[in-house]
Amino acid sequence: MSKRVIAIVGMPGSGKTVVTKYLQDKHGWPNVYMGEPTFDRIKEEGLETNYENEKICREKIRAEMGMGAYATLCLPKIKDKLQSSNVCLVESMYSWSEYKIYKEKFGDDFYCLAVFANPEIRFKRLSDRHNERPMSSREEFDRRDYTEIEGIEKGGPIARADFMAINETSLEDLKIQIDKFINKILK
Repeated sequence: MSKRVIAIVGMPGSGKTVVTKYLQDKHGWPNVYMGEPTFDRIKEEGLETNYENEKICREKIRAEMGMGAYATLCLPKIKDKLQSSNVCLVESMYSWSEYKIYKEKFGDDFYCLAVFANPEIRFKRLSDRHNERPMSSREEFDRRDYTEIEGIEKGGPIARADFMAINETSLEDLKIQIDKFINKILK
């Protein structure tokens, strides 16, 4: 079997982390989280972890390195993970430029799995998060969505996804959809 890279994309609160964790637990595949350089930068600059500072640091990184910055920063980690696994998951790929970098690098062994949930469901999920950065208002949610679509080119990878999982009902239904996709690409 050739080495495969599966990027998991979607808007905030769609279920990317849930899908990634499910695939890691079921298959033991390693994951590269593309948001890690943002959190590294936040820590480096001594900032509080929140959505506004994440946005500021993402914009700084992209201003310095271009829209494909995160793909460039994460590529060595992906290659490293593929040394010991036939599949590497890439959680939270954002931009069209990143998609194109991975597609060029991995060709037909690069797959994009989009996770979709409507805005109302996603807002509720993000508002109910009990972690360090729950969503505080619908205005903040809408602003983040617009920034990710317009400023980060997030729509391209979702539109070009090899598979779209709809995450609006049960976790069991989501798992069934994901398993169908995985079985198809592992043949």
